[in-house]
Amino acid sequence: MKPVRWGVISTAKIGVEKVLPGMLASKQIDMLAIGSRDLKLARKWAKKLGIPRAYGSYEELLADPDIEAIYNPLPNHLHVPLTLAAVRAGKHVLCEKPIAITAPEAEQLRQVPADRLVAEAFMVRHHPQWKEAKKRVKAGQIGELRAIQSFFSYFLTDPTNVRNKADIGGGCILDIGCYPVVVARYLFDAEPVRVVSLIERDPVMKTDRLASAIVDFGEGRRLDFTVSTQLVLHQRVDIVGTKGRIEVPIPFNATPKKAMKIRLDKGAKLGGADAKAIAVKACDQYQLQGEAFGRAVRGLEPLPYGIEDSIMQMRALDALFRSEKSGRWEPV
Repeated sequence: MKPVRWGVISTAKIGVEKVLPGMLASKQIDMLAIGSRDLKLARKWAKKLGIPRAYGSYEELLADPDIEAIYNPLPNHLHVPLTLAAVRAGKHVLCEKPIAITAPEAEQLRQVPADRLVAEAFMVRHHPQWKEAKKRVKAGQIGELRAIQSFFSYFLTDPTNVRNKADIGGGCILDIGCYPVVVARYLFDAEPVRVVSLIERDPVMKTDRLASAIVDFGEGRRLDFTVSTQLVLHQRVDIVGTKGRIEVPIPFNATPKKAMKIRLDKGAKLGGADAKAIAVKACDQYQLQGEAFGRAVRGLEPLPYGIEDSIMQMRALDALFRSEKSGRWEPV
């Protein structure tokens, strides 16, 4: 297909270190420009990444008539405002997760006209290890899927980091708690009914630094997870059915140049001693994400997850915060 011409607003670490290198490797993506409120910084990253145009403001980049699509990795509180600004400028937008800070804020995106595409950047939905896991679940290889368990943590106490600023959408639930929720929605192919959470906040920064939750999908199906921004680096997902389970050892930050493995365990021996390792070819999930969005822009295939999906995702996260305050189950 004809490459889609992209611009990126911000020099955020997630963009310049992970997403853009993957996108730049694609023949379907023409990364035309990068914008920052600091022109010197924009020029630095444009030179380093080989991007031809650098802008000293987001407005200048959005005004570039050659750009068709925008990647928005700004801090969480700027996701909706800058996405809407990009749409008003005639661009399609791939916005970093979470798409908003609350569901009502995400609902503002319903004003996006039908001829503009907006999607939330959950790269895991495009990695073949998750497609392989879902294929095996659908084929009944673990029996009836009933439970998903997940753990996701890293250690970050720098108060200047956007993830540690409560007033702009920092904290572990919005940053990484969203991943277990989106994975469970993907695998159950359903929306959660109610949630209950237990959340601890940093006494100084006020961000949620440790959160555990049960997410009830009804019909005897549940997700339970723990996430933290102040625990040792670790992640895992177990997908458990009545006749077996699938373990995803590196579920979220899959290494782009290394083949991943998922493990199918029929439970014959404890400790997964009889589990079968299933290799999944090496790929860059950020590249695949950008290419999928580009195909939708070109009209070659529909956008698999749009604004309504993002609103449903945010409603589940909102319910987790309501449960923190009420101490009870909260409906989604």
